[in-house]
Amino acid sequence: MPPSETVQLFIDALAGTFPDVGGDCLDPVEARRILAERPEIPLPPIEVASVEGTTIPGPAGEVPVRIYTPEGVPSEPAVIVFSHGGGWALCGLDTHDRTTRRLAQELGAVVVSVDYRLAPEARCPAAAEDAYAATVWARERYRPRKLVVAGDSAGGNLSAVVALMARDRSGPSIDHQLLVYPVTDHAMDSPSYTENATGYFLTSSHMAWYWEQYLGPDGDGSHPYASPIRADDLSGLPPATVLTAELDPLRDEGEAYAAALAAAGTATQAMRADGLFHGFFGLDEFLPEAAPPMDWALARMHDALA
Repeated sequence: MPPSETVQLFIDALAGTFPDVGGDCLDPVEARRILAERPEIPLPPIEVASVEGTTIPGPAGEVPVRIYTPEGVPSEPAVIVFSHGGGWALCGLDTHDRTTRRLAQELGAVVVSVDYRLAPEARCPAAAEDAYAATVWARERYRPRKLVVAGDSAGGNLSAVVALMARDRSGPSIDHQLLVYPVTDHAMDSPSYTENATGYFLTSSHMAWYWEQYLGPDGDGSHPYASPIRADDLSGLPPATVLTAELDPLRDEGEAYAAALAAAGTATQAMRADGLFHGFFGLDEFLPEAAPPMDWALARMHDALA
């Protein structure tokens, strides 16, 4: 279905303030500068009991993380390790601060947001290895009653890859994965890449640029730690919640990954957000159409953490 007038106005507004990577803006450093200089939208704060910035041991040095702790956390809390989106090359802890605060507050879970290494300075699988290191650290520090990996877009990719790494490396044990419009396949050849190539914020040319940054000239996009849907075996993975957007180049690969997980025996719940675009997650304060899929995802997480 086409976007409503309100949704299209929102898409146009977002596109006007986001760097046109792969188009007018080819330099990731410049793209990050443009993002950093965007004016902040004044919103009431989402309060949590504490926010702590620290570093943890990583495969190539210290990895910055930001830890959000809500009120009333038990001694053995539920912990969500969150990887932000941004095509592996953009965004960071600040761009996703409101999302991580909300997850902590509404789910009563400690959220560990990972400031993984960005491409092209650090190519695949550097970001995934950092996210995996944060997941190992979270298990060791908190001994949580539930451990979840979560992320949007490229962060959804990293969360899916961390689940694969944890299975392949015999730990840590992960209880659930929340994948919000995840990148799962380097091929970029699904019908949604043609149907939603332009006009809905994330474009097909943007995704080509992101993959170029992440893989570089010698990277292997078919490796499961880049394209998790290419794994020979998807069995033995944690239950999954997969949320996709109808007006998104990534729609089909996210839904194909959900179907592949289910076929491999993984308990999987998937939902397509009709009439919505890549990037809607967390925008329900502005966009009423975003509320139902957001509520659905949070309800699935409540169930997973119960």
